[in-house]
Order: sequence, then structure tokens, then C-alpha cells
Amino acid sequence: MIRACLSVLLCVWAGLSAAQGFSGLARLEAETSRISDTPDGIEIELALSQGVPWRVFTLDDPARLVLDFREVDWRDADGGALDGADRVRAVRMGGFRAGWSRMVVDLAGPFAVQTGDMRIDATTGSARLTVVLQPVTPEAFAASAGAPDLPGWRADRTALKAERRPRQRGEAPLVIVIDPGHGGIDPGAEQGGEVEKELMLLFARELKDVLVRAGGLEVIMTREDDSFVSLERRVAIAHQVRADIFLSLHADALSEGRAHGATVYTLSDSASDAASAALAERHNRADMLAGIDLTESDDVVADVLMDLARMETQPRAEQLAKAIKLGIAERGLTLNSRPMRHAGFSVLKSPDIPSVLLELGFLSSARDRENITDPAWRAEMAQAVRDAIVAWRIADAAAADLVRQ
Repeated sequence: MIRACLSVLLCVWAGLSAAQGFSGLARLEAETSRISDTPDGIEIELALSQGVPWRVFTLDDPARLVLDFREVDWRDADGGALDGADRVRAVRMGGFRAGWSRMVVDLAGPFAVQTGDMRIDATTGSARLTVVLQPVTPEAFAASAGAPDLPGWRADRTALKAERRPRQRGEAPLVIVIDPGHGGIDPGAEQGGEVEKELMLLFARELKDVLVRAGGLEVIMTREDDSFVSLERRVAIAHQVRADIFLSLHADALSEGRAHGATVYTLSDSASDAASAALAERHNRADMLAGIDLTESDDVVADVLMDLARMETQPRAEQLAKAIKLGIAERGLTLNSRPMRHAGFSVLKSPDIPSVLLELGFLSSARDRENITDPAWRAEMAQAVRDAIVAWRIADAAAADLVRQ
């Protein structure tokens, strides 16, 4: 109910802002902005130099609040100084995409938006946004999480229409999309002075060089610099370039435990069903499944077609994950005690591209952190991944004619 009310509120605000002609860049007045605890929850108060269209929603796993604006200058903003709430873990701000600004508030638990209101001073045109959060159950939080589909807020994805690519048979160059995790306002794990987004971009560049020099491999990266790329856009990029495989790179950190070593993830069976449903709800129907326009298909039909695609794709992804695990082991590099895992990561949910997520290690482990920051170790890991992809390509091509197309 809260989410439905907010959607109506934001639609009204979007129309009102257009009617009043709000445009240009608002500036955050940091001195009179704050995030604080209340007796029952959290209150966010942002003072802006002018009113701008905005929206608010929550995301799960981990719990966080997202505020999008068109648009706000964060130049003098300090998330640490702004955050005075014990129930908030961190605050970060930055550009989202052209014409958009975003604030992400990492929550210490499940909190839902109770009220959201932007008031405009009729004399000065300055604005004050107030968002109040209240605690809810984890189940209620998960059920309401997700970006509302409001008029005018969709990304322009006309250039990202999926293109059909025949299954690789070893004749044409293998197209590999490397996805350095996180980026921009999303730093990922931070431990011992090291930041996941920076290390993954560094390793992705090194891996790209190793793969290109191997010959017969074409490599595209989802980001070439420290920029924010949404999870759905990362998958859309793989479709746009007609990728044969998708490899996402990460290095997590744990607050508890002593986990270390590399881990390779593929999509879990349970997440596969949920993924199809979520894709059918949120994605542009033209870029969900390469070569098939699902624009006129209802959710049930789209779900069935994507599940059929995964019947071929998922076993290939599993074989790729096994090859990467073997390549790492053969180089004598450290593997996690459970090196093969399944999860519902968004970047693994493309129904027609074999997709794997590689955790190089854990930044919370001093040993792994030392390895990942060592150029010689990264070179060995890059060669291990290269060997795995080359071996997988040969085996996958040999099996191609055995699969019913």
C-alpha cells in the first residue's frame, strides 16, 4: 500500500514539476541537510536550491534506499557528514546517467518508506525533501523492493536491442563480455584501504589484454572507467554486442567468518524461475531474449520462452564455471572450500547467454587482499581464466551439433 501511494505521489509530482517548468541543476545545501534516527525509524531531509523531479524506492539484498533526481549537483556533498543515523550504514551520491543524479542510503535493516514529500518555497524556489522510513519485516521489505515504473523515468534503450547470434562452433571469434563489478557511486566492498570497484576494473583490463593476445577472442567491457552501470544495462550490453559468454568480476567482503579463495557462481534453479518473472515485469521486451521480440507477449509466454532458452544455456554456463575452477586449480591459485556455488545475482539472469560470476577472493581476508593487489598474482589468475575459456570454447563447439536447436 505504501509503495502504491508513493507511485501515485511521484506521478503527480512529475506532472506538477513539468507544468511549473522545473529544469536545470539543483544544488544540495549540505549545511541544512541531514539523515537522522527518529524514535521509530529514519528521517532524511535534503535542502535543494530548487525543486526538481524525483522518485524514491528501496532495493533488497542488501537493504538500501534509492533517491533519483533530475538532477542534483553533489559537488560539495559529503555522505559521511550528512549521515547522523545509527540505522544507516553509509550514504553515497553521484551521477546515475546523463541528466540523472542518485543518492543511495545503505540501511542497517528492513525499513520501508512511510512518507515522502518535497515542499517548494514560493518566494525563493528552493526545495526541501523529507522522506520518513519505518521498520518492517524482512518479508514485507523484499515484497515492496524495486524501482517503480513511472512515466518518463525509463532509460532510453533503443540502442540496446538484442541481436540474435548463432551458437558458437569455434569458427568465428568468441565474443566475451567482461563485467567489472560495481563502479561510480557504487564502490562495492571496501577493506584495508582497497575498494572492490577499483580492483575489479584493474583486473578486467588486464584480463582483456590476456584474452585478446590469445587470438580468436573478442572482448567487450561493460565499463571502461569508474562509472555507474545499472545491473540490467550490463546484461543489455551483452545482448547488444551479441555476446557468446558473460563474465562478471567481484571480490566480496564478509563481516563475519574467515572465508577466502576464489568462488565461481552460476544461476540457481530457484532463482531462474524468479529471474524470468522479474525480467518479464521490468525489462524492455525487445531486449530480453536475443532475436525474439516479446513486446506483444504476456508475462506467462515470456516466462516460458526464457525458460526454454535456459534449458540450453544453463548447462553451458555450468561447464564454463567448472572450466574456470579447474583453470584456477591447475595454476595453483587458492580456491574457496566451496568453489562452485549457485545464486540469484542479477547479472547471471540473461536467459540466452552463458553467464558466470567470478569472486576472485574476499577483501575481508588479508591473504586474498594481498593476492588481488599483487600484479603477479593477477597475471596468473588472468591466464587461468584464459585457459579455461579456450578449453571451454573447444568443448562447447564440439557439443553444439548434439543439441536440438
